[in-house]
Amino acid sequence: MALEFSICEVRWERYRRVSENPHAREWLKFQATRGLAANTIEAYGRDLDCYLGFLETENIPFHSVIRPTIGAYIRSITQLEVPRVSRKGMEARSTLANATLQQHLTVVRLFHDFLVEERVCTRNPLRPLIGGRGLIQRHHRLPWIPSEEEWQNILQVCKQEPLRNRVMLAMSYDAALRREEICSLEVADIDPAHRLLRIRLEVTKNRRERVVPYSLATSELFSRYLQMRRELSRERGPLFLSESCRNYGKPISIWTWSKTIARVAERCNLPRFTPHTLRHLCLPIWRARTGTFTKSRRSQGIEVFRQPHFTFTLVAVTWQTSSLVEWQRYTPGG
Repeated sequence: MALEFSICEVRWERYRRVSENPHAREWLKFQATRGLAANTIEAYGRDLDCYLGFLETENIPFHSVIRPTIGAYIRSITQLEVPRVSRKGMEARSTLANATLQQHLTVVRLFHDFLVEERVCTRNPLRPLIGGRGLIQRHHRLPWIPSEEEWQNILQVCKQEPLRNRVMLAMSYDAALRREEICSLEVADIDPAHRLLRIRLEVTKNRRERVVPYSLATSELFSRYLQMRRELSRERGPLFLSESCRNYGKPISIWTWSKTIARVAERCNLPRFTPHTLRHLCLPIWRARTGTFTKSRRSQGIEVFRQPHFTFTLVAVTWQTSSLVEWQRYTPGG
């Protein structure tokens, strides 16, 4: 099925200042016509409304905005307390994260690009970049990876989960799948003969279709799950179905999967274990041999998989450098 181009509706009632300002309204409407995701439009509208509120409070027109003005805006939003739900074993955040600040600056930069094109302003205060860098230095943190002992504890807990959850965890690990990708898998996306998964472009983050492998141990779990799935539904379509009385036989949501992983994390006393952790664990053999995990090794095992014509070559290299015993040792079998 081809990906249909869709334009989401802007919920103007959420952004009072944006809806009242003709330039801001026109800019956000243009972003929506580009076919951006609804969550992206929501973030753009929310951040632009915050920026307009700052300019309104300081009584600064668009054409008078300079770099110190942007600095004052950053200072104002960093001083705002951001409530976070505290999680066991983790500190609750009370200020905006670096990625959130970068998002605010992106909205300001794009909006001022639009104002320059419309000849409302003569220059963009955020261009050119300072020494090739942004106004705020971007933080790059390595992903958290459980130790050998912690991973074995996770596997022991996962063995007590229902068969469906074990299959989802195994496929997420083998193929480095995101949360939406694993929940959106359909029966037709699986090639059991060659042990391959097809990730459709409409469910990917960057709209790039890819084909990725899964292990022999996962294949055995998948065969058992198919027999159980026939009791829920004999129709083709979504692979993973709900077994609850309320949603019996319906496709599971990303929130169901998140709750499942949260339950596993709580039983393991590992609050940092999330659905995305399984994506970071795509090639634990590298970490086991080197003791480190860098972006370059991540590109060898995860990001390159997005290119379909690289898949089979990469699979051959991966399985030549790690034995099947090592591969299955990390797979949550029954």
